[in-house]
Amino acid sequence: MGGVVGKSESPETKLEAKMVEAMQHRASKGTTIKSFNSIILKFPKIDHTLRKCKAIFEQFDEDSNGAIDHEELKKCLHKLQVCFTEEEIEDLFKACDMNEDMGIKFNEFIVLLCLVYLLKDNATEFEAKSRMGVPNLEATFETLVDAFVLLDKNKDGYVSKTEMVQAINESGERSSGPIATKRFEEMDWDKNGSVSFKEFLFAFTTWVGIEEVGDNDEHH
Repeated sequence: MGGVVGKSESPETKLEAKMVEAMQHRASKGTTIKSFNSIILKFPKIDHTLRKCKAIFEQFDEDSNGAIDHEELKKCLHKLQVCFTEEEIEDLFKACDMNEDMGIKFNEFIVLLCLVYLLKDNATEFEAKSRMGVPNLEATFETLVDAFVLLDKNKDGYVSKTEMVQAINESGERSSGPIATKRFEEMDWDKNGSVSFKEFLFAFTTWVGIEEVGDNDEHH
């Protein structure tokens, strides 16, 4: 139970392979986060910052249909001045269009931006604060990367159930087993026994309360 299965050895797409490679490179630098509890304590601040991306989302959702299509995504990436091939853009779109409705919803857009941050982990390539007008966005994405690095104990670019249990145990939770199992099941969208960074991000947006569009965004 909980061992990393075949997926970690053979990523589904070139994009996923690049994400795993980027995460492994990032993991080699270590993490500043000490425990899973410290991640939870950051939820309100992360939630507040991510919701500010709504204005950016609406800017690129030119037809105001609540989703970003292929062409709108291309314009978004061009605005960010990050370079992807057509194949990479297609893979990125498919990776983040979790419900396969040919459109990137708000929560999917946040995941997409964070994946771009990971793939373009270079200040000259991704300057979210200056180009997108959202203070602390880069720091927030870095916190999310840091959180994943904390969980990915063996630094293979995926989180197994065993690693999740270990992280919760280290937090000193009394009922760590059930809590870890629940959190892991929330992350493991495709139920293959290992969690990618993308799956972790989707779970995280749910944990902090960001839904597809978020009718209550205005209250934050």
